[in-house]
Amino acid sequence: MTPEAPEPNTPAPQPGRAAFIFIFITVALDMLALGVIIPVLPKLVVQLSGGDAATGARMFGVFGTAWALMQLVFSPVLGALSDRFGRRPVILLSNVGLGLDYVLMALAPTVGWLLVGRVISGITAASFSTAGAYIADVTPPDKRAARFGMLGAAFGLGFVLGPAIGGLLGHVDPRLPFWCAAGLSLLNATYGLFVLPESLPKARRAKLSWAKANPVGSLVLLRSHPELFGLASIAFLSGIAHEVLPSTFVLYADYRFQWDERTVGLILAAVGVCSALVQGGLVGAATRKLGEWRALRFGLLCGFLGFVIYGLAPTTWLFLVGLPVSALWGFAGPNAQGLMTRRVSASEQGQLQGAISSLRGIAGLIGPFLFTQTFAAVVGPAHPIAWSGAPFVLAALLLCAALATAWAIAPARAPSAQ
Repeated sequence: MTPEAPEPNTPAPQPGRAAFIFIFITVALDMLALGVIIPVLPKLVVQLSGGDAATGARMFGVFGTAWALMQLVFSPVLGALSDRFGRRPVILLSNVGLGLDYVLMALAPTVGWLLVGRVISGITAASFSTAGAYIADVTPPDKRAARFGMLGAAFGLGFVLGPAIGGLLGHVDPRLPFWCAAGLSLLNATYGLFVLPESLPKARRAKLSWAKANPVGSLVLLRSHPELFGLASIAFLSGIAHEVLPSTFVLYADYRFQWDERTVGLILAAVGVCSALVQGGLVGAATRKLGEWRALRFGLLCGFLGFVIYGLAPTTWLFLVGLPVSALWGFAGPNAQGLMTRRVSASEQGQLQGAISSLRGIAGLIGPFLFTQTFAAVVGPAHPIAWSGAPFVLAALLLCAALATAWAIAPARAPSAQ
């Protein structure tokens, strides 16, 4: 049962700076390993599908859906397992599983075997929720937003460096990035075996409930506290809005600005760098200065303004103005996550992080379809070219709804409410 006190959980004894550094490295290397295969996986799918581009594209769509579904289903499972057996075994076994899975993908002789590998990677990569629970275990509530921000920076770092490294390795051999990803994951597991202590004492562990270890059951937790449900709604709306970038950015850039591949790559790298700088270096200071609720609202406002600029900018230079503005959206996620961890007990942190990951998984299923179909509906000779920014305007409206929710649920009390 969720406690009624505003601070239901006190962090476990600090297991040392090396443990947090490991969690940071774990997330960075996991995202790096995922990013490394991005440049080569679509081409390998086409190749193993017989070389037909249309068939390969359809199959790659199946790969994306399968990966998102595995994240949706298994994030709460791994979160619940970590609440029962501890964070350390779940994180280490996930790293080993991910490494062995990349070996399978490197050796896959058919597209079917490659799909099996992608499904397994979707399961093992669901350990991100356990990493979040580990941070909640060892970090005082008022410092969690900064730590979650650093995890966000690790995500950005992996996705900035990963595709660049994968492109270079893939030029040598299309299978080489998979071997690189396997090596990174197994090296990470070996490192953690020696330096990663357990963060959840046995006295704080919960009984395993399979009724809660599923997407539907885990989401019930989010309704246990009015503010928790509101914060979850903000996270869900933000998650859908975020999907506008990976799903339509390249299409929009080519249609409206006629950017070539080099320009698109540089701007995507700039987006990643700005995001990493904000989440890794500014979230903690902003939270201390503004408080969690104000930092959350400020981040959502900046995200709204950034997407409006993206969608309405008539020139490349005006579009670039939106980069630093939208990067400040990075204040929102870590503060929302930090506020959510305050509203559940220590034995429910894994379940909470699994529920948050499930929300991201649902958003990952909804967002791409929503934004690509919006883009398809407003391009073509029948519509002005300016209408092609409609997906970004739609994303801005979603963040506007999230901002309104944040204003509505923020308590008019306590320093963190300011």
